[in-house]
Amino acid sequence: MATPAPKSGPGNLATFNILHGFPEALVRGMRSSFLADADYHHLTQCETLDDVRLNLSETDYMDALADMGTLIPTGLQKAAVEKLVTEFKYLRTQAIEPLSTFLDFITYEYMIENVMLLLKGTLSGRDINELIAQCHPLGMFKESTMRSIPTFESTPRGYQDLYQTVLVDTPVGPYFAQFLQESSDRSEVSNVLEEVEIEIIKSSLIKYWIEDFAKFVDALGGETAAIMGDLLKVRADTNAINITLNSFGTPLNEPAMRASDRKRLYPAVGHLYPAGTSMLADVGDEDELGRVLELFPMYSSIWNVHAAGSDGKSIDDAFYERDVQMLELAFEGQMHYASFYAYVKLKEQEIRNLVWISECILQQQKEEIHKFVPVFSFNAPWRAGSNKHGRR
Repeated sequence: MATPAPKSGPGNLATFNILHGFPEALVRGMRSSFLADADYHHLTQCETLDDVRLNLSETDYMDALADMGTLIPTGLQKAAVEKLVTEFKYLRTQAIEPLSTFLDFITYEYMIENVMLLLKGTLSGRDINELIAQCHPLGMFKESTMRSIPTFESTPRGYQDLYQTVLVDTPVGPYFAQFLQESSDRSEVSNVLEEVEIEIIKSSLIKYWIEDFAKFVDALGGETAAIMGDLLKVRADTNAINITLNSFGTPLNEPAMRASDRKRLYPAVGHLYPAGTSMLADVGDEDELGRVLELFPMYSSIWNVHAAGSDGKSIDDAFYERDVQMLELAFEGQMHYASFYAYVKLKEQEIRNLVWISECILQQQKEEIHKFVPVFSFNAPWRAGSNKHGRR
């Protein structure tokens, strides 16, 4: 069950500002809140977390940290995420259709992660209050729904209650229903939830979300379909590559399961789809994966970073760099919704940077402190070349 197609588009040159001019102006103004190169330079020179707090007091994070006693990485992350959530919710209150639905789509990813966190924690016997505290604020739903998850019994009736409570009463319920429908052809719902690993369920739900989001964006048309559509294609490809890479050494990499279970986790959208994902379904080790990605120039360079292991970079680091470049470019266009998605994802990267820097300082690992991806940096590899030519 997909989200219904939008009844209207985002508007054009004559109508976009009438419909969405104010929220777009807000998000483009929020771009100025990102930490600058000078801020990162000062942070990396800090010797203690008190120094970090002092430097952040001169940035947009000043109010977020005002009531914090002792600065610790987890506390900094929580304050930064809450600041982002407050900004996002304000944007959401100013939005009308179809922008409001677009913004809701952004939150669905976090809802999926929260539900899977609660489900996984419940099965391992963890305290519900501890689990709720770890949930992402952008993916929160009714507390009564969240607290009902640990109450189900390990019986067919108990799993049916879980389905009715979690899978139906949340906005991402259709994705759960789609997974259970496809997985229960040979068994009941209870057997599906008992036998399938949580990460496989999560990968399936993210796949359905990406496909649904891509279909909605494509129906919007215009610049939104072009720019946001490309961002979702790259996101889908990243998922497919990571699923394949992480499957090595697991039952998913067994020949009988590659073309069945593993291939079903690949989103039916992206630059790799369908030829690339069909080839990914047949690979059995990293060498074969590398040979497949060599056929796609936009991913061969990323894979080479992983294969070489130069400068201590992982494939995730290469993906982060590529994502930041594409998300920054989303701010260069006009009259589209992709800048809202880009703002959230770039802020997440900035929060990762802050946590990394503060952890390096806390653990006295200053030699590792520069291994982050700054946002809107004039020193970024994709921007450094143009700066050399543009400056006198």
